[in-house]
Amino acid sequence: MVRGKTWREKSFDVINTAIMILLVVVSVYPLYYALINSLNDGQDITNYGLVLLWPRVFTLESWRTVLGDASVVNALLISFSRTVIVTVLSTLITTMFAYAFSRSYLRGRKFYAALGFISMYLNGGIIATFLLISALGLYNNYLVYILPSLFGGFYNVIIYTSNFKAIPEGLYESAKLDGASEFQIYSRLVLPLSRPVIAALAVFTVVGVWNDYQTTLFYTDGTTLKTLQYYIVQIVHNASALEALKTSSAAGNAEIYRLLQDAAGPTSSKTIELAAMLIASVPMILIYPFAQKNFTQGMMIGSIKG
Repeated sequence: MVRGKTWREKSFDVINTAIMILLVVVSVYPLYYALINSLNDGQDITNYGLVLLWPRVFTLESWRTVLGDASVVNALLISFSRTVIVTVLSTLITTMFAYAFSRSYLRGRKFYAALGFISMYLNGGIIATFLLISALGLYNNYLVYILPSLFGGFYNVIIYTSNFKAIPEGLYESAKLDGASEFQIYSRLVLPLSRPVIAALAVFTVVGVWNDYQTTLFYTDGTTLKTLQYYIVQIVHNASALEALKTSSAAGNAEIYRLLQDAAGPTSSKTIELAAMLIASVPMILIYPFAQKNFTQGMMIGSIKG
């Protein structure tokens, strides 16, 4: 006989469901808020404020303005290609280093560990890095997005090493008895067994590289090699400057203020800013559902073994 739920269990289900719905709304609404305002007429927002539930005056002009800008398409391609290349190469190089570091017979392990820990807490600073980048001929060069990021950092090495050491030593010995080389052990044994951890750290790498704009700011002239994130930063700064200009014009000259309003048309600095922000956010939102299983499993493994 199936026992019915008690009032305590029913109350828990109701409260739990309400909390989950609230969390979903809190998580999703900011994106929905940005979407509906980017689809609203900019002049309407300027006159009556931002909308909360749906567009008052629907228009796609802000999205046409952003996607129709050739520099946005170029910035999107640079950000996408950089993210893919750095994630793949950084994962390969870092896991190779971690595999070698996890082997007890590696000579100089303590020396490499000392260098790694020093690199985690000390660096040359922006000026020294800028001088090094310039001396290597990487300033305003696409490779400045790739080469300095090829090593994923010693923190990732520690996580990978912990995971590789957790693999039963008997598997390593069996592979060696079968004549497998070190690279074959790494590629055919270690990588497949470590896929959850690799996927979890790869997601962090993707997010970090995709959201980086300081490399463009410090090591390029900010024209042909701008990333999407740097483009958005420029939009935000330009929007702030335009709003300040409108405010000063409204106080000093009503005619100039009217001309600025008319020139904006159905778009505004705020609607364009929100549209560009959504374009930068969507790829990261789409990645997580595909990586969720391995990401969650990898985080659990890392928390237990770490």
